Amino acid sequence: MRSGADFFVLCLSLSLLSLIPTAHPLGFRPPRLGNGAYLTREERWLDQTLDHFSPIDHRQFKQRYYEFLDYFRVSDGPIFLKICGESSCNGIVNDYTAVLAKKFGAALVSLEHRYYGKSSPFKYLTTENLRFLSSKQALFDLAVFRQHYQDYFNTKFNISSVSSSWFVFGVSYSGALSAWFRLKFPHLTCGSLASSGVVLAVYNFTEFDQQIGVSAGAECKAVLQEITRLVEEQLQSDGRSVKSLFSASMLSNDVDFLYFLADAAVTAFQYGNPDVLCSPLIDAKKNGEDLVEAYAHFVKDYYIDSFGTSVLSYDQHYLKNTTPNETAARLWWFQVCTEVAYFQVAPESDSIRSSKIDIRYHLDLCKNVFGEGIYPSVDMTNLYYGGTRIAGSKIVFSNGSQDPWRHASKQTSSEDLPSYLIKCHNCGHGTDLRGCPQEPLNIEGDATNCTSPEAVKKVRQQIIDHIDLWLSQCQDTGDDDEPGLFLTGKRMVSAL
Repeated sequence: MRSGADFFVLCLSLSLLSLIPTAHPLGFRPPRLGNGAYLTREERWLDQTLDHFSPIDHRQFKQRYYEFLDYFRVSDGPIFLKICGESSCNGIVNDYTAVLAKKFGAALVSLEHRYYGKSSPFKYLTTENLRFLSSKQALFDLAVFRQHYQDYFNTKFNISSVSSSWFVFGVSYSGALSAWFRLKFPHLTCGSLASSGVVLAVYNFTEFDQQIGVSAGAECKAVLQEITRLVEEQLQSDGRSVKSLFSASMLSNDVDFLYFLADAAVTAFQYGNPDVLCSPLIDAKKNGEDLVEAYAHFVKDYYIDSFGTSVLSYDQHYLKNTTPNETAARLWWFQVCTEVAYFQVAPESDSIRSSKIDIRYHLDLCKNVFGEGIYPSVDMTNLYYGGTRIAGSKIVFSNGSQDPWRHASKQTSSEDLPSYLIKCHNCGHGTDLRGCPQEPLNIEGDATNCTSPEAVKKVRQQIIDHIDLWLSQCQDTGDDDEPGLFLTGKRMVSAL
């Protein structure tokens, strides 16, 4: 492995990682995992290329991955690649993909996203060092890993050089990566599932807040709007006291604090647990109780204590921290500020979140945290991938009806790009793979807690049908078996 003067591999212990705040202020934080939530946590490593687009920079870093082979059918089993997203990837989670792997006799493998967790190429994550953090680099990581693992796999099971049938899975940002991987490397996979796949980069994402209003219902929405108004008033009269009430005194910037409060409400709908938010607030309103105090109880008991959110991850001064064990939120904000935006701004009217959460706030944050000239090239991202007009094939899109992120996903269906909406009271982000509610995570994606489990089961069956069809077509035609288009000398030679 080659290294420059400031080029290191981070080898943090799992005990240290468990102490790192992993909340993502843009709402992509994965649900907290309990005991027995992993199929495996045994680490494996790949020498990965730092810059896939440079003909002269041959530096590498160690990238972490996992494999689970208990269900693998050696004779003809496929390989399911489960993409890890924008957080530390500490193993293969025991969700509905495990059920699918068992059904299809598949091997399950999972690659940690570059820079996150233990897969970081640099000791200090300065803006300059983050220049290799992008979805484009991540897709090439997956392509390199796919070939590396296929070679290892063939040797392990004494299989011929013929490639296995691969299918790719992802949720949220990794759901977008799943769709984009099939789009950019169709010869390397038989198909993909983009669960809540946010394929559309959005600069002015007002639909996000509007969906929260729809998902909340008129009564809960009105209470949330009243709470926002009351908090804004209290910030003017006694900001220190109201921040202290929410255990957020460290947030000196008032809009950072308002963003934190908005995200707390979002989490309940995004992860399929709206009643834990709305029921007590509506009761408090009916009983004439202090609404701000009632909301503070929810934020502290659910968002901070149960969900495990770090209030510090909303502080712009904290986001400037470049040390490796303090950077989870910083990393995702860098991707937001350079590629995809997803700026969750307040609509001009009838907003739940504060009107102070606008485009200018987001742009100022990007500049303040990362420096001059940092802003999201949304048009270029959508031009490169196609946005919701993605021109791929054999990609399943699935979304939960209450999930605000579905408006950045592909929701119109076609023969090659089927899209399904799971409709139920608590169907949120990645419901098809995670079940509901998702906090804490339901093992094997249990759907029995969904208010309409049949809606979840119906979409899951449709997903199974597509996987079955596309795997059979792949095996019949050998679509993913074109060795000349894979890799030579660990460098990509023809993939786009």
